[in-house]
Amino acid sequence: MYSQSGAHVMKLLDLPLMLRLKQNAIVLHSELGLTEDARGQNSALLSSIVFPRGLHTLVARLDNKDVVGQFRYRSGEVNAHIVCLAPTLEPHEGDSIWLHMLDAMADQAGKNGAHTLVGEVEVSHRLFETMRRAGYAVYSRQVIWRHEPVAAAPERAGLTVTEETVDDQIGISALLGCTIPRILQTVMGPSTDMAGLVYRANGQIEAYIAYSEGKHGVYLMPYFHPEVLSDAPEIVAAALRQIERCRKLPIYICVRGYQGWLENAMLDLGFDPWLEQAVMVKHLTAGVRQASFESVKLATSGGQKPAATLRMDGAYDGKRARLSAARIVMPRE
Repeated sequence: MYSQSGAHVMKLLDLPLMLRLKQNAIVLHSELGLTEDARGQNSALLSSIVFPRGLHTLVARLDNKDVVGQFRYRSGEVNAHIVCLAPTLEPHEGDSIWLHMLDAMADQAGKNGAHTLVGEVEVSHRLFETMRRAGYAVYSRQVIWRHEPVAAAPERAGLTVTEETVDDQIGISALLGCTIPRILQTVMGPSTDMAGLVYRANGQIEAYIAYSEGKHGVYLMPYFHPEVLSDAPEIVAAALRQIERCRKLPIYICVRGYQGWLENAMLDLGFDPWLEQAVMVKHLTAGVRQASFESVKLATSGGQKPAATLRMDGAYDGKRARLSAARIVMPRE
């Protein structure tokens, strides 16, 4: 079944082509790529054939060249996320096949109900400019920090993190709502596939560490309330102790542009900056802006964990919810 762009949904007959191209793919989904290796022997690129996981793979041919693209989307969500694009191109080759597949994925994602298509690409990669030409806008920059497996260390007295529960959802939503810039909340929250650890202080959730584990690594996304910024290194260290695979596999922590103050915390913990990426978003349909809500919606939205966008009169009052636009720098010891 062919779309208007000429690309078609991958079939079993396309398997030999997939086996050939997947080793030379560009991964645009950091969480999946770093934990499951989207280009490896058992890559996510092929998993949709046997294990339906909301992965959509398209194949096309343009100017006698084959191209493959894959995005992740589940019915009812707002965001679709590009997983990979193949093949890479030589410097002398034009990028028409990339533009062709980017258009095809946008078309297919829109037909499935997605409002946006998101991709994470290295700012130095030529695909960055191709995506800009294809109508993608840079929503944020991010740096992926890397650390080798860490040995278990003794806990700091009085500082612990615990696995999130259903009862924590309101507190997590409020924290995400007051730490992620509002314009970015539908795109920048952790995915619903990620597990999470919470840190409480004075009876409130003051930090949340979302994480994903796979065969090749552990991927973390931290969120801190401004009042616990000084404890960020200890909270992250406590999370690493809690996640058993951190003692066996490389660890990756995603720090978004609006979290620049976390750079010092990463250095204090011995992490090294590994990848600098742009989070690029293409709008597929006109969104509906809503100024406020009557209550916190616990159901997930857009494949992201819910972020409260309303002013709360209780634990997170207006004063605590306001974040300074200035860069916060954590003092080094």
